[in-house]
Amino acid sequence: MEIYEKTSPSATTTNPNSHSPAHDASEAGHPLTAKPWMYRSRRIGPIYIPAYASPPFQLGLVAIVCFLCPGMFNALAGLGGGGQFDATTANNANVALYSTFSVVGFFAGTFANRMGIKLTLSLGGIGYFIYIASFLSYNRNQNGGFPIFAGALLGVCAGLLWCAQGAIMMSYPPEASKGRYISWFWMIFNLGAVLGSLIPLGQNIHSDAGGVNDGTYIGFMVLTFLGAAMAWLLVDARAVQRADGSHVVLMKHPTWQSELLGLVETLKTDSWVVLLFPMFLASNWFYTYQFNVVNLARFNVRTRALNGVLYWLSQIIGAYLFGYALDISRVRRSTRAKAVWAVLFIITMAIWGGGYAWQRQYTRAETSAEGYVKMDWTGRGYVGPMFLYMFYGFYDAAWQTCVYWFMGALTNNGRKLANFAGFYKGIQSAGAAIIFRIDALKAPFMNEFASCWGLLAGSLLVALPLIMLKVQDTVPLEDDIKFSDETMEEVMPTVAREDEETKLH
Repeated sequence: MEIYEKTSPSATTTNPNSHSPAHDASEAGHPLTAKPWMYRSRRIGPIYIPAYASPPFQLGLVAIVCFLCPGMFNALAGLGGGGQFDATTANNANVALYSTFSVVGFFAGTFANRMGIKLTLSLGGIGYFIYIASFLSYNRNQNGGFPIFAGALLGVCAGLLWCAQGAIMMSYPPEASKGRYISWFWMIFNLGAVLGSLIPLGQNIHSDAGGVNDGTYIGFMVLTFLGAAMAWLLVDARAVQRADGSHVVLMKHPTWQSELLGLVETLKTDSWVVLLFPMFLASNWFYTYQFNVVNLARFNVRTRALNGVLYWLSQIIGAYLFGYALDISRVRRSTRAKAVWAVLFIITMAIWGGGYAWQRQYTRAETSAEGYVKMDWTGRGYVGPMFLYMFYGFYDAAWQTCVYWFMGALTNNGRKLANFAGFYKGIQSAGAAIIFRIDALKAPFMNEFASCWGLLAGSLLVALPLIMLKVQDTVPLEDDIKFSDETMEEVMPTVAREDEETKLH
């Protein structure tokens, strides 16, 4: 897998009279906040290292931050119940988390555009550290108030982190590479969950208990704090330069007023995006069912940890396959959009149809009964649900990759995409808060399953008109700069800018 773009001639030349990327950026009117060395790529033997301020390198840093912060959160959540024997405390914490996340997330584009990427991501990372610390505390003193407070705080922080991440992932790459960039991020991010799941697996491999030990939480805390600190290694979005010399379309002088008004303007100018809102709502809805109803309810702690490893590994496979398929250059982008919609609908019916057959085998009353023995990986009948859980992970990556790609296909404007990402995470989190509350109220397992399957299929049907009519083969630069205070000359590719100057002379 190659996680870099081809280096432009201006990026590699050693001719002192030629234009370096740093020189091109300053000529274009972009004040550089990075040093010139950050615009030079390197090769160490057979290993190619893209320039520090290039989109692939910056995306890699963001992926590592998410690897260490949300990745560890996902590993813990994948155990079901936050690693506890009973899911009640984790459900209450998650209701608080996703309630604040849904509000802050919806407006997070304003904060990300105004505060900048580094501060937004770092604040987000700290929230994950405090959230995991609250479960370490609960493991010792059973104080359920701390996890609920930490969940509400994490909702604020995660809204900021995921908005910044989404804006970077969708606006930094060139149009032809958006699917690959999304897949690269999703694979690195979920590798964090894979490695994170190995921690409780190693800690509890000889245990058949229901909850994890203190060492699991401490390990997660160390990693999340490291992730929050690494956010400060990013460069400012204005300093990022693509291989062709182009820049991310942003606001040069954002204010709180301009970004709040920009949020409203996004909904006015791109009102079709509301057809994706049901897909946003569905995108985290099924986590509660998969983690609590499937994994927690049926399996002991070491088997849940193994299931988590396989679930997140399957996400890596799903992201790779869908991300690269979405960038097949010999097929028009509008055609790819229609084809991937059809594939999503087919696998929704197939995978969740298999899930229906599994869910018919047990109820909440049965698994909650005193003396109920949870399944171990050594027991008979484990292979079938193991593969089902892996397909659930594959499906999640496919869904998330496609939703991000659909949004990225509507515009290349970084400011607008930050708002799109905020809408996505806000609505996604509202759905998660609702379903976590439903699970906390002990709804029948089959009802939770039906809500997942129905919402996924229904949201695809609602999104179909947008995919059929609004996804273009390319978005003209003239359309992208309408939503910013930048000019064509400031953001256009270097080659295109030189061609324009040649025509003028």
